[in-house]
Amino acid sequence: MSTQAALSPRDGDALVIVDVQNDFLPGGSLAVADGDAVVPVLNRYIALFAENRLPVIATRDWHTPDHCSFVEQGGIWPPHCVAGSAGARFAQDLALPERTIIVSKADLREKDAYSGFEGTDLAARLHELEVTRLFIGGLATDYCVLNTVLDGLREGFEVLLLEDAIRAVNLKPEDGAKARAQMTEQGALPVALDRLAA
Repeated sequence: MSTQAALSPRDGDALVIVDVQNDFLPGGSLAVADGDAVVPVLNRYIALFAENRLPVIATRDWHTPDHCSFVEQGGIWPPHCVAGSAGARFAQDLALPERTIIVSKADLREKDAYSGFEGTDLAARLHELEVTRLFIGGLATDYCVLNTVLDGLREGFEVLLLEDAIRAVNLKPEDGAKARAQMTEQGALPVALDRLAA
């Protein structure tokens, strides 16, 4: 089997789109530089998974208005992705299928969660769907993508990191590069659309 064919989505695979929400896009309250650039690329992955009738999961921050991660409560972030707000909505141009599984995280005032697995039933739902391999992209490389990938690996899934569909916050300039290195060191395989079979 060619490398391309081996990477092509197949039974047992799921696409996990991490936190592609308005507040993380340019103009949002916690904008990731160039964050909107992941949307058209993710749409191509979505089309590939939909064509193969494979699961698509979208995680989202779903914070209380007084969430512990916000500066006013002693956290490090400006208020963002407050449950039900316009900022918490998925990017308008993100073409999520009707049957997308939506996973809300960090929805308790006193607890933050960068990973889509933390405090959610994501792992159980994936096991129920007999998923063994995850394709993960979204925002942001150095926080929610990083932690979702690492938790996915800990949960025993193979993880393919969509390196053409991630962007970093980069509080420090090298944070994104360090996060990518950490994910690959832990066993995630970086892939891009042009490496997948047509």
